[in-house]
Amino acid sequence: MRDASPKTIYLNEYEPFPYDVEKVELTFDLHPTKTRVKSRIAFRPKPDRKGDFFLHGENLKLISSTIDDVPVSPEITSEGLTCAVPDQPFVWQAEVEIDPQNNTALEGLYMSNGMYCTQCEAEGFRKITYYPDRPDVMSVFTVRIKGPHPVLLSNGNPVSASDNHAEWHDPWPKPAYLFALVAGDLVAHTDSFTTRSGRAVDLNLYVRRGDEGKCDFGMRALKASMRWDEEVYGREYDLDIFNIVAVDDFNMGAMENKGLNIFNSSAVLASPETSTDVNFERIEAIIAHEYFHNWTGNRITCRDWFQLCLKEGLTVYRDSQFTSDMRSAPVKRISDVIDLRARQFPEDQGPLAHPVRPESFQEINNFYTATVYEKGAEVIGMLRCLVGAEAYSKALDLYFERHDGQACNIEDWLRVFEDTTGRDLTQFKRWYSQAGTPRLTVKDAWYNGTYILSFTQNLAPSATTPDPQPQVIPIVTGLLSPAGEEIVASQVLELTEPAQSFTFEGLKDRPIPSVLRGFSAPVVLESELASDHTGFLLAHDTDPFNRWEASRTLARSSLLTILTEGAAPDPAYLDGIRTVLRDDTLDPAYRALMLNLPSQSDLATALHDAGQVPDPQAIWEAVETMRQAQADHLAELLPELYRTHQVRDDYQPNAAQTGHRSLANAALGLLARNNGPTLAQSQFGAADNMTQQIAALAVLLRLNAGKNALEAFEEQWKNDRLVMDKWFGLQVTQADPGAVAATARTLTQHPDFNWKNPNRFRAVLGALAMHHAGFHAADGAGYDMLADWLIRLDPVNPQTTARMCTPFQTWRRYDAGRQAKIAQALDRILATPNLSRDTTEMLTRIRGN
Repeated sequence: MRDASPKTIYLNEYEPFPYDVEKVELTFDLHPTKTRVKSRIAFRPKPDRKGDFFLHGENLKLISSTIDDVPVSPEITSEGLTCAVPDQPFVWQAEVEIDPQNNTALEGLYMSNGMYCTQCEAEGFRKITYYPDRPDVMSVFTVRIKGPHPVLLSNGNPVSASDNHAEWHDPWPKPAYLFALVAGDLVAHTDSFTTRSGRAVDLNLYVRRGDEGKCDFGMRALKASMRWDEEVYGREYDLDIFNIVAVDDFNMGAMENKGLNIFNSSAVLASPETSTDVNFERIEAIIAHEYFHNWTGNRITCRDWFQLCLKEGLTVYRDSQFTSDMRSAPVKRISDVIDLRARQFPEDQGPLAHPVRPESFQEINNFYTATVYEKGAEVIGMLRCLVGAEAYSKALDLYFERHDGQACNIEDWLRVFEDTTGRDLTQFKRWYSQAGTPRLTVKDAWYNGTYILSFTQNLAPSATTPDPQPQVIPIVTGLLSPAGEEIVASQVLELTEPAQSFTFEGLKDRPIPSVLRGFSAPVVLESELASDHTGFLLAHDTDPFNRWEASRTLARSSLLTILTEGAAPDPAYLDGIRTVLRDDTLDPAYRALMLNLPSQSDLATALHDAGQVPDPQAIWEAVETMRQAQADHLAELLPELYRTHQVRDDYQPNAAQTGHRSLANAALGLLARNNGPTLAQSQFGAADNMTQQIAALAVLLRLNAGKNALEAFEEQWKNDRLVMDKWFGLQVTQADPGAVAATARTLTQHPDFNWKNPNRFRAVLGALAMHHAGFHAADGAGYDMLADWLIRLDPVNPQTTARMCTPFQTWRRYDAGRQAKIAQALDRILATPNLSRDTTEMLTRIRGN
């Protein structure tokens, strides 16, 4: 076992591995508890090498080791081994024994329902064999697999196959974190793809028997991703075969292993009967994301794990572009910003804050964060915004040409933009090195036809960024006339100073500014513009994002006045929403988003920032008040919205149908507040797809009228593990705050609650943590329950445990009583004997002093 209190690793201490790895040959003799792995690795010393010969290895039983066929006796520690080696090229050979069946951490080689599978990112390969397990060590792999399984898969192209044997060769050099192996009794859903150069690629989606009917959409999404990457980025697939495998027990959504993507079943299996519209869109995006990694992550990888944002931020940005092209670009942008504010902004504002490229870490698994992924993608978007689409495309072409087959860093990435555009990106680079969310303040002035917009930027000091410097902030801005016409089209204002003004001359009337269009930078915008500015933008803005943002701003302001002053819901907000809903020229999905309210966590943050102590129960009640006001104010529109947007054609998970269903189901939720459960009961009974069925069930549960439907749902879907995850989670998320912890506790006693499965664990305990008022109930029951289960899970699966600690990160914004209860829960977990270093690091950072 690794030390639970390891040393800190620093970016500025990077040293390259002192040896090149010319080729790797691996032979696996599979056995549930005694798998043998033989490795044959050709090393070549680097001329300018520094450091000793060291190979990572954890939980391995070394059977034998040789150098150039001569037995050696290396010095072995819990972290790996060292050995005296020749000062010339040599071949290292070793045989180790590992225990996949009892590998509950789901890292390295493990078993899931009788199937062997791997997860090697970030540092799982060292649990398979001794190797320099770091991303800058790239080599060509040949893999031989022996085992009594119909399907034996690894990276690259198949070389040979026979009963109980298969050989695979990957001609493209890769780091060990991209290694993959799968063996089991699986069924393949097959197809093919012809690249733009005319090469035929075999496509296979491997699933457990019984899941064959849930593969078609995933395959179509894969082919769409392959075509899109050719057309938009000029990237063609480079192997003869592309395989995807669905695995039930998986810590993450999916993994981009070269030519053999391994997916959490929930991120690839789909059918209309068992998957919602949201599931379909998520699956489409994740399949695209992992496929796009073939170039942005695999062919060009990270020099070290500090550069994780280089592959993840860029690939998240690319999959967002893909979804925007496949579906609605405005809806996708709004959805991304909602997610960013819900997950990344709290991270930036709390004890887990870190730069997009961290300066140090103890456990790399803890840095697969919203900052690295989502904020990393926002940084890519800002860069494209600053240089323009054409220059962005040229820079990417140079990036692929210059760095193919290399392990790169952020400096390499930015240099291609500097070389193609001539820009100096030194200041822009601060987005990678400074933690925190900048606050952008705007005010205006008008003088005889001259309009001035003045901005200030402020980034609060933090532990990781004690002396923040001004950043480059692209502010996409347009100007509207008092009649609502766009008189100055969107343009990029580049804010580079702490305070800066921009002048627009020759205007007839004082304009109304539309600032930060498309959310062109991940900042908090604070406006000192006229009070009626927001309502005007809700009615007239030509930018879809800012029109939605105006709606959200009015809703947020009204909710805060309900909380702080006991005011009634703002009629101007309600009137604005009614106007939007009546506009049939707008995308139904967009109108459905307009009905959403700011999250309860967002409201808690706003109160805290204003110097007030948020009360989660009061916030929940305020949101309920606003929901009821929506239902009342829109009462004459809702029946027609529900009827008009029913989809009567055969189910398709496309953007058009999805938009109609989302608006109809939003209307259903509001209608039920005044009309009772009848309509929801009717929809539940008649539903022929999961989107309609689960939406109706959610409404019934909110009305405390879902007992019969809940039982019927369980009886119908008790044999479908992914649908049952929905069943578990929905009961927690729809419970009243005072019943959340008790509901979750009851569900953990259900015979189908398999807490060792990450999906099922998250379905219950993740839902508990997501219920803002329920998790933060004043009695502390939510805190205690999550702590109990994290203590139980940690020795089994440290990675999932550590990631489930994040709901505690905002604890200091609440009242003294809640803070004390959370502190007790954190201290209790930290006092657990043999707590993993994953969880120790996370909770130590959260707990602070």
